[in-house]
Amino acid sequence: MEHDYSVVGKRVPRLDSYGKSLGQAQYIQDMVLPRMLHGRILRSPFPHARILSIDTSRAEKLPGVKGIVTGQEIPRRTYGIVPKAHDEYALAIDKVRYIGDDVAAVAAVDEDTAEEAISLIKVEYEVLPAVFDPEEAIKPGAPLIHEEIGENISARILKNFGDVDQGFAEADFIREDRFYHQAVNHAPLEPHGAIGVYDASGKFTVWSSTQIPFFMRRNLAKTLEVPDSQVRIIKPTVGGGFGQKLDLFAKDFAAAWLARQTGRPVKFIYNREEVFTCTRQRHPMVVYIKSGIKKDGTIVAQHCRVYADGGAYNSTAPLIITLSAYFMMIPYMIRNLRFEGHHVYTNKPVGGAMRGHGIPQVRFACESSLDMLAEDAGLDPVDLRLKNALRANEEHPAKYKIYSCGLTEAIEEAAKSMAWKERWRKLPKGRGIGIAASAYPSGLNNMSHIGAGAIIKIQQDDGSVTLLTGAADIGQGAENVLAQIAAEELGVTMELMRVTAADTELTPLDSGTFGSGVTFRAGNAARLAAADAKRQIAEVVADKLEARPEDLVFRENRVFIKGSPDRGLSWNDAIKAVQYADRPMPVVGRGFYHVDSVEPTTLLKEEGNFSPAYSFMAQGAEVEVDMETGETRVIRVTAGHDCGFALNPTQVEGQLEGSVAGGAGQAIYEDIGWDWSNGCIRNANFADYKMLTSLDMPEVVNIEIETNDPNGPFGAKEAGEGTIIPTASCISNAVYNAVGVRIRELPITPEKILKGLEEQTAGAG
Repeated sequence: MEHDYSVVGKRVPRLDSYGKSLGQAQYIQDMVLPRMLHGRILRSPFPHARILSIDTSRAEKLPGVKGIVTGQEIPRRTYGIVPKAHDEYALAIDKVRYIGDDVAAVAAVDEDTAEEAISLIKVEYEVLPAVFDPEEAIKPGAPLIHEEIGENISARILKNFGDVDQGFAEADFIREDRFYHQAVNHAPLEPHGAIGVYDASGKFTVWSSTQIPFFMRRNLAKTLEVPDSQVRIIKPTVGGGFGQKLDLFAKDFAAAWLARQTGRPVKFIYNREEVFTCTRQRHPMVVYIKSGIKKDGTIVAQHCRVYADGGAYNSTAPLIITLSAYFMMIPYMIRNLRFEGHHVYTNKPVGGAMRGHGIPQVRFACESSLDMLAEDAGLDPVDLRLKNALRANEEHPAKYKIYSCGLTEAIEEAAKSMAWKERWRKLPKGRGIGIAASAYPSGLNNMSHIGAGAIIKIQQDDGSVTLLTGAADIGQGAENVLAQIAAEELGVTMELMRVTAADTELTPLDSGTFGSGVTFRAGNAARLAAADAKRQIAEVVADKLEARPEDLVFRENRVFIKGSPDRGLSWNDAIKAVQYADRPMPVVGRGFYHVDSVEPTTLLKEEGNFSPAYSFMAQGAEVEVDMETGETRVIRVTAGHDCGFALNPTQVEGQLEGSVAGGAGQAIYEDIGWDWSNGCIRNANFADYKMLTSLDMPEVVNIEIETNDPNGPFGAKEAGEGTIIPTASCISNAVYNAVGVRIRELPITPEKILKGLEEQTAGAG
């Protein structure tokens, strides 16, 4: 589709690429403040224990120790990401609930002294029985992890759409299976960190590697028992988050608290073991699924029962099972669905938001189930998916409003790229292809505070443009795309653009980076702010050119009359004209974007539209399995992605490839190894935690499907996060196509494949 754009849709280099290439980007690790202290956190050695006493006297006497805080001294204020799910203290107060739980924090003159100090703190515990399996945790008599709840199910959802029993009665083929998606770590290259400062006015300033500065301000103010206005959060350059840097952590609270206690800046940097153990992980999930189809492949009913292992605390508990439920209803038309979701406490590290949050687990089960049904019915898996694919403006059982949908095109193009019809079931043993599909929201609209603001300031001396946005760029290039959107609307080149972002004191309110809503929310806000600034300029320039404001064109650093490009002014001359017009205010544009929503969150108990827009994607994988060793090699992944409109094709491709890398790693390598006797992670380091490397990376074929969503900025919607969802599924389906072994528990290890092959041989014999 042709567009007459000069900035968006172009492969514009990122604004931050030069600084990062030269090593000038300031990450939290790089920051040093005068008189700065260093902090360490004492952590629980037990998965479940009551804290009887804490003695810090020996640590206090250690030379170089300047401050200590324990849970006994802090306000009893719980916090969390999702309303009505707050269950975590900044430091453990009464008891610890997993190995690694935060007990006390120390600030000292250097890291070694801080480390020695925490070893001198004596904690007396009463060890309690623990439970590590979510299906065991819900049984009568299981140890209660949060006694005040009265059970270990912290959140549940029950959804019924249509008539499920009648749907199964109409089915010609029915399957019931159990699937398991393992826990995986986000593994950002940059570990979590924070620096806290407390000044004479009583204000806290915290630099934190966070994805949600404004949410963090709220939670930090709550745990410190001070007004929001006394807390300032600044996000420096962040080296990856993927959802793991959403929550408030002990390092943020302790940095602020100890800065006030000592009168000096305090810095905390987690080590890699702490990142693995004491932050967040993708929820391991048990999924029971029953699916039914007709002979022609029409999906007539599904019943899904989910147990999400949340670990010791809630984090995003209600949201993960809600997402799981609502994205069983999409990308296919399923008129009859029953979904039972349970978020379960265990004495393990905490589950939280991760790329595709809660959806890869259920889609792995669903996409596997559909392939198995297709085989039972003698159908082509591609044809089955095309038969049930959603379409734009189709009435939806869950009351979604889908204004743009490129799912059919994504499936067709992915299959075409793989030569599906020519190669499916025709490749030699050990070689296989598979397909899967999914969808993802462009942000959420189920809470009223999910919005974004933007301010455009135009410098009068050189015409440069500063965009102030609260959006948090965590490496995905959000600032660059927002600058492109504003530049296109203003008609200026990227050389004039500057971005100031993610400082709660300077930038307007923004919800942060989660749910793939940054481009949609902050992008629309940036465009509205740019349009507001442009309107102010047009009012002056129109008089000068003897034209109407609506007849002016802003493009490539010029303002001219539509149809008469020679009758106009340069951008700088236009700005000077505004300056000389002696207007009472300089040019400052303002914009705020907020979709229709209901407060408080209602989707746990009511149906409704989840997002202002949905992206759709289909992926095909080609794999090679060594029949002797069981080792799987992913050769090629074709990713068809409906992103509405690619604002920057280079960045979209980078996001798609990153998601494929993450999804492929989770399919065949990544797995948090538990010691099931105590819930401890055995491979909390990069040496033992297997991940996809550049040497393992498959060829990725990106296919961008353009649908131009009417609500997105210049037609854009989610690009990248949703792409991770179908990867493990299509690889699993490809493995089955290659060797006839159906893997129901991720990851797909050589041991599982060899066991399956042995069972095949035994069955044949």
